[in-house]
Amino acid sequence: MNITAQKELAAQTPLRKQGFWLRVQKNWQLHLLMALPVLYLIVFYYAPMYGLQIAFKDFRTRAGIWGSEWVGFKHFIDFFNAYNFWELIKNTLVLSLYTIAASFPIPIVLALMLHVSERKVLKKLTQNVSYMPHFISVVVLVGIVNQILSPIGVATTLYNFFGGVGTAPDIRGSAAAFRHLYVWSGVWQQMGWSTIIYVAALSGVSHELHEAAELDGASRWKRVLNVDLPAILPTICIMLILRFGSTMSVGFEKVYLMQNDLNLSTSEVISTYVYKVGFTKANQQSYGTAIDLFNAVINTIMLVSVNAITSKLTNGEQGLF
Repeated sequence: MNITAQKELAAQTPLRKQGFWLRVQKNWQLHLLMALPVLYLIVFYYAPMYGLQIAFKDFRTRAGIWGSEWVGFKHFIDFFNAYNFWELIKNTLVLSLYTIAASFPIPIVLALMLHVSERKVLKKLTQNVSYMPHFISVVVLVGIVNQILSPIGVATTLYNFFGGVGTAPDIRGSAAAFRHLYVWSGVWQQMGWSTIIYVAALSGVSHELHEAAELDGASRWKRVLNVDLPAILPTICIMLILRFGSTMSVGFEKVYLMQNDLNLSTSEVISTYVYKVGFTKANQQSYGTAIDLFNAVINTIMLVSVNAITSKLTNGEQGLF
């Protein structure tokens, strides 16, 4: 860079700063509106990072964070050597990947079906009915599942209706059935709500593309495959990348509520284990924090890896970064 260019850049810098503050003053309402969510992120997401250092310390409440003894990677090593380490990893990964495989494609298919439908009344009715379960709390949802599957409830009635004799088996205590109950009850609850973003993306598809494809003799199915699906492909890629970014973060509340001594071999995941060792046992906060930090690192690796794979498969056209 020559001397003239350096002088021009130095002269432009104050103007850029001045221009920034002019834009802030001009759009102060938008910046004020943005201040609350930014403050929320700082208070609940960034400020708690200060406490992550206890994962590398032997935390004692009386000594405080700074006064606790530094132990390095001791708690991480203890977790890696734990008798149930691989079982926790397996249960978490299997449950999360099963959830992705079952719940991710269904909202896309439902959104395409709603977009194709020309019956407005049926379309709105389907949307409203499929959205409603999203507003049911996890506690109520698990209560509904327990009531339906209870041997003294609907399960026995259906069991006898289809030829069974006596009381229906209680599958709530089955380790093999836990994953299916967890995943498909979640699909029922969230599939309608998850279609919103895809329906919004499909609303931006140009009608001219459909008209051109129809003139070329394309059937409705061909137009879905060659017009609608490619139009929402960027949205699908971004949602899939973000979903894989929380692979290890299996929902704690629902798993914990559906968990019992009989299905513990498949229902004990990292989030429930962290709660049990970090909050129900004395002087285990550092150990629980170390496990949670390990979980976050794995999620970050998954996010970066899936984003890189997606970018490579799409020649860099899709991806978060």
